[in-house]
Amino acid sequence: MPTAKPFSPPLAARLAHIPPTVFSEMSALAQRTGALNLGQGFPDVDGPRSVVEAAERALEGGANQYAPGIGVPSLRAAIARHQQRHYGVEVDPDREVVVTTGCTEAVAAALLGLVDPGDEVVVLEPYYDSYVAMLDMCGAVRRPVTLRAPSFRPDPDELRAAVTDRTKVILLNTPHNPTGTVLTRDELQVVADLAIAHDVLVITDEVYEHLVFDGLSHVPIATLPGMWERTLTLSSAGKSWSFTGWKVGWATGPAPLVGAVLAAKQWLTFTSGSPLQPAVAHALDHEPDWPTELARDLQARRDLLCEGLTAAGLAPRVPEGTYFTTTDISHLGWADGREFCLALPERAGVVAIPTQGFHDDADAGRQLVRWAFCKQPDVIAEGVRRLAAADLAC
Repeated sequence: MPTAKPFSPPLAARLAHIPPTVFSEMSALAQRTGALNLGQGFPDVDGPRSVVEAAERALEGGANQYAPGIGVPSLRAAIARHQQRHYGVEVDPDREVVVTTGCTEAVAAALLGLVDPGDEVVVLEPYYDSYVAMLDMCGAVRRPVTLRAPSFRPDPDELRAAVTDRTKVILLNTPHNPTGTVLTRDELQVVADLAIAHDVLVITDEVYEHLVFDGLSHVPIATLPGMWERTLTLSSAGKSWSFTGWKVGWATGPAPLVGAVLAAKQWLTFTSGSPLQPAVAHALDHEPDWPTELARDLQARRDLLCEGLTAAGLAPRVPEGTYFTTTDISHLGWADGREFCLALPERAGVVAIPTQGFHDDADAGRQLVRWAFCKQPDVIAEGVRRLAAADLAC
């Protein structure tokens, strides 16, 4: 008999060119080296105790079997009340809300449900890496618009050039990860005018909607005139209530767009987090001030990190929202941010995230590094102390 060759399972072509997420790689690097993880955006303190207790009651009360695919009624109703309370948007909880396994699944299901191969999708870059993976899986044609350092603001002319009659979707993220930019009403109006003029859908990822600083406000693009009927708004409880591991998110919008999300989502997870969904409903209804207090606390931690990075010779862009700030490391002599971040645990005992993989424009992202301030002040203080004491030059 011929000698059998070792079996190597082939990876589907739609995935073969997509590298593993950098967040898993850098968090594993932190665990392996014992370095402080100032890279991945998860807090090191849980959210409200009352929400945990609500989850415990749900577990003990028998909420341990499949939830409805669209989400439990109490959570869908709480999401509708949240949208009305904060933004004056009236949402039908039975037709215009769907619960998802975090906002990551909401993005995936929205794109799978609305985008066909060959459709053009305009996306702000740097982008969250799951966007690109899902656009590639959909066979979409990506049209990036770059938020360029140091201001990281969208150029209206570049937006106008990117949106054409071939565009199917504009994929927004505001407050924006990783830059911390919060799009202004005027910037959103440019997007809205383009969407209306070219009959384009907008999918907007607003997971950091409550984590905005310095007296600024988050404006959902769905609230602009003419935009409700063409906008799918995505969010979750993970960031604003500090339960990132629960992975409970949602999509709201007109029934046909929400139906498209559900049409895809039913073949992904179908449903998840049955006892966590009523707990998140409790968070939305009974802990409405938690995100405001968290944002105030995060602003102080942002300032602590930015001041420490400045003292270490890493001048950061002070973000307007989210968990993150960005620095340009060009002056340190490294070939790129990835090389810098791989060396950082040994040099300084700290882990950060290179953002070059979040760009189509390689030059725009090559020297940028993202830092997270959603950690306790003593962790941030120790991290910047280590950075200040280290030789960071190549």
